[in-house]
Amino acid sequence: MPPTPDGSVDYPLCTTPDPGGWQEVAPGVLWIRLSLPFQLDHINVWALDGGALGWTLVDCGLGDPRSRAVWEVLLHDALGGRPVERVVVTHFHPDHIGAAAWLVERTGAGFAASLTEWLVARTLSAGNDAATDAVVEQFYRRCGLEEDTLQSLLARKGAYSRGVPAVPATLTRLRAGDRLPVGDRHWTVIGGSGHTAEPVSLYRPAGGGSPDLLISGDQILPRISPNISVWPSEPDADPLADYLASLEGWSVLPADTLVLPSHGRPFHGLHRRAEELALHHGERLAEIETLCAAPRTAAAVTRALFPRPLDPQQMLFAVGEAVAHLNHLIRKGRLERTVGPAGEPASLPPADLYRRPAAIAAA
Repeated sequence: MPPTPDGSVDYPLCTTPDPGGWQEVAPGVLWIRLSLPFQLDHINVWALDGGALGWTLVDCGLGDPRSRAVWEVLLHDALGGRPVERVVVTHFHPDHIGAAAWLVERTGAGFAASLTEWLVARTLSAGNDAATDAVVEQFYRRCGLEEDTLQSLLARKGAYSRGVPAVPATLTRLRAGDRLPVGDRHWTVIGGSGHTAEPVSLYRPAGGGSPDLLISGDQILPRISPNISVWPSEPDADPLADYLASLEGWSVLPADTLVLPSHGRPFHGLHRRAEELALHHGERLAEIETLCAAPRTAAAVTRALFPRPLDPQQMLFAVGEAVAHLNHLIRKGRLERTVGPAGEPASLPPADLYRRPAAIAAA
């Protein structure tokens, strides 16, 4: 069958694994699909055959009993009962690192990640203290969220540690440019930022009957834009600038690289997809700048960008993404942020307002 077109990408593989299933996408590279209990209902995990040393697993799903039960079957069937040499995680999100500690303990594997992603996971898995809870509440109040929406977000306290009950205590640190040996081949670690602070991707050049391969994590996906958010711990951050710079970095890889993403299907069209994602964010920035011709709260911008009903998890990501774009426009001098009128009751912190600077508005 010919590739299936989908906007800027095409799909060379004709089948997709069922939940808990797997298939080979290149010699010695297995595509495993695990279910997730979210609107984004799956994650792709990649098993790399390292010969006598065993398998390298890239990402691992949630750390819940259901995922562990699926892994018990996969270890026996997909991996043939052979050893697992290491578990690599692309970043700290629960669907990527959740089962890592259990897998390391279960198999005796090593663990590898970037230092930043490991430290963030260790911190979040331990839970929040009262001071952190207060910072989180203040951040979302300053976004101007309605009280019922705010409370639904605050009620998610502890959600991370439920998906990531433990994080491996030691790691092999991965840095951009490192070469990760798997069998008689090497995968090069590619850095980036934006979706999280220091995610890693893995690239292997063509050879041995295999095409150029890129395990991209969430940094580049075929159908959806990775979430780029500002979080309460770093309220003035500009992760969008980091992400746009990361997109430019894909241009050094061959255009026909087969991309193995964390969500969706393996695809060709890396350069086209990177350009499309950059264009998407440019359009979002222009839309927000127009919205802020009159003063707006971050919550109002969020509702305009995402008018459909959102559950608490989706609202969390939507608000974070809106603030990321607002902060980027502030850094570029296209918007300014001011403190708005006091909230009700007066003891609550006031919501921030975003607007065009007078000089731009008058132009």
